[in-house]
Amino acid sequence: MTPNSATDDHLPVYESLLRERGDVVAEARVAAEQMQHQAPQALSGHDWLPSEPGPQ
Repeated sequence: MTPNSATDDHLPVYESLLRERGDVVAEARVAAEQMQHQAPQALSGHDWLPSEPGPQ
């Protein structure tokens, strides 16, 4: 396998997992960004606003 062949090849297993399970990496990234926003507020004793997503 050459270094460039990985970029040219399709990843059928990964693509089928995306179809079955969704893009877990993207969802984790969004959740991490939300937690980075909420953590300082929680640590300072402020609650999040009802219009913001809270812990589930």
